[in-house]
Amino acid sequence: MIEVPVPLGDRSYRVLVGPGARHRLLEVLPVGARRAAVVTQADIGWEVDPGVEHRIFCMPSGEDAKHLGTVEDLCRDFAHWGLTRGDVVVAVGGGVVTDTAGFAAAIYHRGVAVVHVPTTLLGQVDAAIGGKTGVNLPEGKNLVGAFWQPAAVLCDTETIGTLPPREYRSGLGEMAKYAFLGVDGLADLPLDEAVAACVRCKADVVASDEREGDRRAVLNYGHTLGHALETAGAYDLRHGEAVAIGLVYAAELAQRLGRIDGARVAEHRRVVARYDLPTSIPPGADHDQLVALFARDKKAVDGITFVLDGPRGVEPVRVSDQRALRAALEAVS
Repeated sequence: MIEVPVPLGDRSYRVLVGPGARHRLLEVLPVGARRAAVVTQADIGWEVDPGVEHRIFCMPSGEDAKHLGTVEDLCRDFAHWGLTRGDVVVAVGGGVVTDTAGFAAAIYHRGVAVVHVPTTLLGQVDAAIGGKTGVNLPEGKNLVGAFWQPAAVLCDTETIGTLPPREYRSGLGEMAKYAFLGVDGLADLPLDEAVAACVRCKADVVASDEREGDRRAVLNYGHTLGHALETAGAYDLRHGEAVAIGLVYAAELAQRLGRIDGARVAEHRRVVARYDLPTSIPPGADHDQLVALFARDKKAVDGITFVLDGPRGVEPVRVSDQRALRAALEAVS
């Protein structure tokens, strides 16, 4: 079992990575927790035993379930059961579950402890780590949420082996991002070591910038176009697939802004292609709609903000060059 600390002072916690990690749940529950509200989805297919009195709360399946109505339903169910601030929420599932249950835990009784048990590759390398919780609005992805650090995260790599091939590739889209954030040789590592390397990278970033003041934005590399494609909603894309396209787009945009050269763009394309992920936006995508959605991205404070590669590495950059934005879209069309 690989243990990765997330150092946040008195809110520090452990991420355990490896086969069978879910069986360590009782060990990582907050001291004194009497009951656990286990939030999952009917099609997850994995059960956990918190070792204390617990009840299972099933939320609807799919990305469409990640909305405020689901959060209200969970909070009301918690209240009917009598969950208290001294108890714990356990989120078992992919990023939809950990994001939604984490947000419900953050606001119910103004904060109940949460432990994440991510069962997808995407959840293990990204969504469940770092304390960002939230749900979608029709206007955009993850526009309502809270920073709420978990008490622990259990990344059981046994669960990844049962994922449908496309769901597994979706997780590789998030993993590919870390290849440009300083994780070397990622594609050649055994699965548990690869997951731990991504977690270690994210933990380092979160420890230095918990609330996305500046550096943490690099974890959204590839996400500006990715989220726009998901929000547009007319394309059959998983989150990791959309992020993969976003990585290539960000490289094309960075080249047009003079930040990187063609060789670095080609490297982005090679990394994404090695994971058997898409590198082009779907045919018929509305470029005007996508550019409009860039401005709704949660990183946008003063105009459109992208995370882009450059001489100092990956960093957030304000982009006002509309011609460059559109030329880069043409390059990935």
